[in-house]
Amino acid sequence: MEWHTNKQIFLGFFRAGILGYGGGPASIPLVHKEVVGKYKWMDDNEFSDILAMGNTLPGPIITKMAGYIGYRVNGAGGLFTAIFASVFPTVLLMIMLLGFLHTFINESVMQGMTAAVAPVVGVLMTVLAYSFFKQSHKGLGWKRTIFIGLLSVAVYIVAGAHPALLIGALIIYALFLHPLIKKGGNHA
Repeated sequence: MEWHTNKQIFLGFFRAGILGYGGGPASIPLVHKEVVGKYKWMDDNEFSDILAMGNTLPGPIITKMAGYIGYRVNGAGGLFTAIFASVFPTVLLMIMLLGFLHTFINESVMQGMTAAVAPVVGVLMTVLAYSFFKQSHKGLGWKRTIFIGLLSVAVYIVAGAHPALLIGALIIYALFLHPLIKKGGNHA
């Protein structure tokens, strides 16, 4: 176990945890920036795979991703360091600020601050989604990527299906149908 690597793991996941206003999903772009952009522990494809698998499992996404990435980068020490670093900021802020913020929850400044942060989180999630969309066309081609994207929107938003069903169906597609399509040379 390398202490220097554990320090990097701690700093990367601590930054994502402390700046990830809005919970785990809001932290994903920040984790991506640290893991793929800054430390280059993996590429976009690997990160996308970890995110997809993390979404299929129960529990908070950020701790699942932190645990896996930490373990992959630096073994068991990295696993515990990454999970601690991603959870610690939330616990610390909850203990320190919850009582203080609760006294001002109905103040217009507090409501304005919360409203002002929401669009930033939306932009971060949109940028990450666009990055995954661009990445998926490399394996599927634009036609299939657009088709699966539109089908996913229809199933999730219009039909109101649970995200787990959609993710499960796409995993089955990826495991069984997609490899057969690629072997047949029908790459759109």
